[in-house]
Amino acid sequence: MELWWNCNQQFSPSQWSHRMSADDVIKAHVKALKEGTERARGLAQTLLNVPYGEGDGEKLDVYIPSTNSLDVPLVIYLHGGYWQFLSKEESGFMAVPLVDKGVVVVAVGYDIAPKGNMDLMVSQVRRSVVSVVQQYSHISGLYLCGHSAGAHLAAMVLSTDWSEYSITPQIKGAFLVSGIYDLLPILSTYVNEPLKMTEEVAVRNSPSKLVPQLKLSSSSCHIVVAVAENDSPEFRKQSEEYYKTLEASGLDVTVEDVANTDHFSIIEQLVDGEYHLTKLLLKTMGKS
Repeated sequence: MELWWNCNQQFSPSQWSHRMSADDVIKAHVKALKEGTERARGLAQTLLNVPYGEGDGEKLDVYIPSTNSLDVPLVIYLHGGYWQFLSKEESGFMAVPLVDKGVVVVAVGYDIAPKGNMDLMVSQVRRSVVSVVQQYSHISGLYLCGHSAGAHLAAMVLSTDWSEYSITPQIKGAFLVSGIYDLLPILSTYVNEPLKMTEEVAVRNSPSKLVPQLKLSSSSCHIVVAVAENDSPEFRKQSEEYYKTLEASGLDVTVEDVANTDHFSIIEQLVDGEYHLTKLLLKTMGKS
């Protein structure tokens, strides 16, 4: 019983925030993301609910800067929420500082559990990237950013065998923020209750097991593995181990241990142009 409780606690990021109680930090997180997205929709030209597939949940939102420049990078954001919470409707917040700098932001929707399972979600985000590349072939560079479960999905995109798809996206950079890269430890936790993953499903959807494929598919991508100072020890360990595995494989990867942040504030602050990760993202895109 004690082992089960400890495992659940390690995968409960809200328990580790120093700012407020577990319930309050989640409420504040949703509020911050919603408010940031509303601001972004007021600042940018938007194309909302653009389909990338046949399914009801297979839609994305595009935040477009007012610019005549031909040097327009595009960043795809994959939201967190443990594959069972949040949506693209709260996922446009990072467009607030980025559209100002001439960057297109795309927030991707996918079918969270229990409607969607892990295999479907991974397939959806991969297809969303293909669709974006097909629709926006004139962009100067394609970048990914994912938070928590979204960082897992972004790492799965980097680990795609693109021979099964119509094109091979050239992803220049990826920001993996407070992610999970080995799904096996969550099988016995509350997180897996709506996901209903078997060990086989967890293994084939664990980026930590797919590094050889990532090296084949994304060797020219600059990868940033970011983790919050006040993430749980398990989240911090997963980021550190994934970073070390990528580095040992000779990939272009750096790690960012972001001071004075928790699992939620590390991504919420991307609404701010002066925030460390926002500046790093802009620098990576040549827009600092």
